Amino acid sequence: MHNSPSSETGSTGLNRHHWWRDAVIYQVYVRSFLDSTGDGIGDLAGVRAGLPYLKKLGVDGIWLSPFYPSPQHDHGYDVADYDDVDPVYGDLAEFERLMAAAGRLGIKVLIDIVPNHCSSEHPLFQEALESAPGSPARARFHFADGRGPDGAEPPNNWHAMFGGPAWTRVADGQWYLHMFTPEQPDWNWRNPEIAAEFDRVLRFWLDRGVDGFRIDVAAGLFKHPELPDSDDPEADARTRDSVNPLAWNQPEVHEVWRRWRSICEEYTDRDGRERLLVGEVSVPTAREHALYVRPDELHQAFFFDLLGASWDADAFRKVISEAMQDIAGTGSTVTWVLNNHDQVRTVTRYGEPAPAVSGLGAARARAAALLMLALPGAAYIYQGEELGLPEVVDLPDDVLTDPIFRRTGSRARIRDGCRVPLPWSGQASPFGFTSGAEGAKPWLPQPEYFAEYATDRALADTRSFWHLYRDGLQLRKSLPQLGEGTLRWLDTPPEVLAFTRGDGLVCAVNFGTAPTPAPVSGTPLLSSGPCPPGVLPGATAAWWLNDL
Repeated sequence: MHNSPSSETGSTGLNRHHWWRDAVIYQVYVRSFLDSTGDGIGDLAGVRAGLPYLKKLGVDGIWLSPFYPSPQHDHGYDVADYDDVDPVYGDLAEFERLMAAAGRLGIKVLIDIVPNHCSSEHPLFQEALESAPGSPARARFHFADGRGPDGAEPPNNWHAMFGGPAWTRVADGQWYLHMFTPEQPDWNWRNPEIAAEFDRVLRFWLDRGVDGFRIDVAAGLFKHPELPDSDDPEADARTRDSVNPLAWNQPEVHEVWRRWRSICEEYTDRDGRERLLVGEVSVPTAREHALYVRPDELHQAFFFDLLGASWDADAFRKVISEAMQDIAGTGSTVTWVLNNHDQVRTVTRYGEPAPAVSGLGAARARAAALLMLALPGAAYIYQGEELGLPEVVDLPDDVLTDPIFRRTGSRARIRDGCRVPLPWSGQASPFGFTSGAEGAKPWLPQPEYFAEYATDRALADTRSFWHLYRDGLQLRKSLPQLGEGTLRWLDTPPEVLAFTRGDGLVCAVNFGTAPTPAPVSGTPLLSSGPCPPGVLPGATAAWWLNDL
């Protein structure tokens, strides 16, 4: 048994209910969702066509990956124009049609904004390249002289997140900073022009009706003003959990989020519609994370510790408890996530790479989904998660597009495997993803076994991942115990987690492989796998309604 006593923790109750506090948002990776033009790349019209499917699933909103004009060196996270739509995805008129269709279905729309860096093809960076050292144009970015007698060494020893040095030299001998790839120069947020430019960009999209923004690299933006050497540059670039503290989480970033929050609230004051700011905040502790979601900053920030936790009851309990204490304690709610476009999918991460729905990884992924949906706060679902898609681990080198692979030559951290286009129907690729001429190929190849995961099969099979997610989402809406609120841990055997939500709802997860007595004797309200009364099988989660 756990030695610690049962405890209760939850939000402070300082805020009345707002739609985003317990929303379930579906992440749409646009180029892999649904292709309407036959070019093998998903687009905004495809997203619009898929909205009824998402409404049936039961999500509250969608988050769209970047669709701006871009040379696509990092698939849209290298933005060349923040005020338009890349022709491969459609145009502003199609975006407006998508917004209107989502509005009719009651689906909120968040868009991805990338304020840390832009594309090297952005007009302002091109102007900087054409301007002299020390010019106002270069001051919008981080240009610096090199070290050594001829300036041939980079200004400092920083490494880029995607491999290699964080500096690239230009023709006149100066260097510019890029914390990701050379095609993604970092903005200099110490220049007030940049803050003013992004204030304008926010208003551009708010005027077009968006319900909020997912903010890329939200802990970035500001770099140490002196750009000193790092004590351990290779460790700084290894993962986003060990990022360079000289280029990350600088205190000035919080002023940006206060200003953005005030802009969103200005629009809310006009029409009563709340606009959401949710940040990609990668910092070492939940306590540091909490600083980003104070009442006058971001509404929410993704809590990646759950995504990064190993399949272990103690690990899950630790990260959940810390989040509830430190993040929910600010008056915000925790934003839970198990999958996204940068991470190995749970079916593979939790078990075996073999694409078998009946495998251990799939069972654990189903259990983790029920656990996440039972936690207090908001939840984000990455497209294909509701189908139980595994990571595609055997993509050949010649089709890989991830800049991590191009920069390092290593497959260790590549992200293409979770970005393979969705299967919708049929027995062979393109599985309904593209409606083009016969022989049209998706931008990343789909394996043959994707036929087992196609949405038409998932909807027809009541035992599928899709029905588990749909049933869980329906119960979140219908049961007052779920969504926002408190969580109280129950005493359990070592490999089991169990907690109550509100008045009598119990969630339990067996992280082991052997059956164990269930914490509640009756038949579960919902379970991730077969679960007879009084028993909780291995790698299974269940919900019960019970008066404790």
